[in-house]
Amino acid sequence: MALLVCKNCKKVYEITRETDCPGCGLAFPNSYNFKNSDTFLKRETARVLALRKKSGLDGLVGGLECVIINTEPDRLHATVRELLDYTGLRFEEGFEDERAATCVLKTEGSADFLVTSRMRGRNPFLSFNDFPKSRHVPNTRLETFVFSVRDIDRYVEIQRSLGTRFLTPGPMRLGGYSFIQTAPSRFTGNSLGFIEWNARRGDYRTPKSGRLNWRPKKPAKRYLGSVHALDHAATRVKAEERDAAIIEFLELTNYHFDFAIYVKVFNSITNVARLTKADYAMVFTSGISPYVSDEMSGPTEKFIHNYGRRVHHVAFRTDDIEKVFANLKRNGMKFLIELVGSPREGLKQTFTMPSKSSLLVTEYIHRYGKFDGFFTRSNVTLLTGSTAKQ
Repeated sequence: MALLVCKNCKKVYEITRETDCPGCGLAFPNSYNFKNSDTFLKRETARVLALRKKSGLDGLVGGLECVIINTEPDRLHATVRELLDYTGLRFEEGFEDERAATCVLKTEGSADFLVTSRMRGRNPFLSFNDFPKSRHVPNTRLETFVFSVRDIDRYVEIQRSLGTRFLTPGPMRLGGYSFIQTAPSRFTGNSLGFIEWNARRGDYRTPKSGRLNWRPKKPAKRYLGSVHALDHAATRVKAEERDAAIIEFLELTNYHFDFAIYVKVFNSITNVARLTKADYAMVFTSGISPYVSDEMSGPTEKFIHNYGRRVHHVAFRTDDIEKVFANLKRNGMKFLIELVGSPREGLKQTFTMPSKSSLLVTEYIHRYGKFDGFFTRSNVTLLTGSTAKQ
């Protein structure tokens, strides 16, 4: 019995003889044996980079502008207050239109956070939330990562020719900017948005926006001044869809695959995609082998089985993590793990317990001195193990 992955539909199939793909019909000789390693991924990355150059996509997409977290209507305020209480984000403005109520949170040098609550209309993410530990909040998840784009019409034209599906027929003209987003990915449950500014950057209001009658105050906690920009977010994806999820992201952005850390003891791989070393990083975490059971498959595959494919955590840079950690604990924050790492190793990190309002774990990360890496193997191992508590 062979375990093969179709290069076209990227699904894994157990087969006893070579035949056509049961999913898309492509001949199975056009496939590869499923065994998570970086060999196939690096080969495909080279192909994607060549495709971006040939198609004219190179240079069209920039860095991350904002993330969109949608919540249940009765959890919108709680989610905003949590972000104000536990990060360096401040409340910029709130508005509502016929689609959603939106709160905009910002901090210097960071992608913005848009916390929304969908008021009406179809939720294209519903099926990705229908899992044992997430279906009680069917509208709650970090839904969309929004990147800047230089020529949105050209970008959409190219991507449509390559088969990319969007949620609207074309870019929406929303006053100060144009915007479009992809249909949720079947590999991650995430959507990628693309925004071209034609007025003041960071003003997300539209001509139909009305003022939201709520303006929460930022708590006067000095240690929050040591919590800074969004560093990365990590999406949990299935072992057999790891390559497809990363390749899809590279095809839609100007990011590149940087490296992967294998944590065999927990059946987990942490994969990092970068634009530059200074920019926000996109992290994908998968199993090394597919899910069998909660007991046997490790915390990453267990999370997907219970919560579905989704963003697991958002990470904020800090410059005094010991002070931040001690004060957060003193103010009632619960953690999955104590601080791990050391100044000698160049890195310290921790994970909070997941939010009841957004289901997101928050990571705090401090890179010391001249440390020019992104993660360390020992920290990744300890943090991965801690998520078994969820």
